[in-house]
Amino acid sequence: MIGFIGSVFSPWYAWAGRKNPLDHSCINVALYGPGGRWTMTERGASAVRQTADMFQVGPSRIHWEDGVLVVDIDEMSTPHMNRIRGQVRLTPDAITPAEVRLDAQGAHLWRPFAPGASISVDIERPGWRWEGHGYFDANFGTRALEADFSYWTWARMPVSDGTVAFYDAKRRDGGTLQVALHFGRDGSVTPIEAPPLTRMARSRWTVRREMRADPGYQPRQVAPMLDAPFYTRSVVRSRINGEDVTGVHEALDLDRFASPFLKPMLAVRVPRRARFPV
Repeated sequence: MIGFIGSVFSPWYAWAGRKNPLDHSCINVALYGPGGRWTMTERGASAVRQTADMFQVGPSRIHWEDGVLVVDIDEMSTPHMNRIRGQVRLTPDAITPAEVRLDAQGAHLWRPFAPGASISVDIERPGWRWEGHGYFDANFGTRALEADFSYWTWARMPVSDGTVAFYDAKRRDGGTLQVALHFGRDGSVTPIEAPPLTRMARSRWTVRREMRADPGYQPRQVAPMLDAPFYTRSVVRSRINGEDVTGVHEALDLDRFASPFLKPMLAVRVPRRARFPV
């Protein structure tokens, strides 16, 4: 699940010149596995409500409740047009103070609020109820991603004593981003030496993928999650500092995303409802 104000992957936001972020908000829900569904309905500013501890877009909302991040989902899937209702509850192990600048000017920031958390998922469909390990972070930016980056990968891996995360990117100015952090269960944040970037098999849409792994180890996908012409998300197996780990990996090709031919394709998966009576 991702909550957007100024949806970075929205063709409608791009076509509008990215002038009013609030008018291009949504709560994206991706459900994987057999019968998986996708919701990413963009709504206008009149459908958005915000307080210090609540963010609502149309009929769905994200809010804090006694230290638990609660997501109430009421969306329509695309293209199946199924109503997706339910609730996700995320309980952080701790909230970290980490804030990472992704570019030299500070136009893009990453905030890994809770790299480790427990979650419970209760969707009103048969078999879609489970508990497990989760994660909560946020990205903030004042410029389009494709304006400042050409490619990036990100990965989060639970380890025996907490969580490790890697953020690698190629910037338009010719520089690179290399972030490697260890997060303790107490909220502590420690930079670590990153193992080498290792090429993985490309995605079904042939998006290039790289993952940090100990020398001599070949990281591999163990489960697909999301494949798009410019983006891939998957469960990946790797080895970090001698420990075999399994976590979520993403790769984003922003050269592809910048193509004007891609925007009409995205509009099919990201329908827009400019008005909604809340």
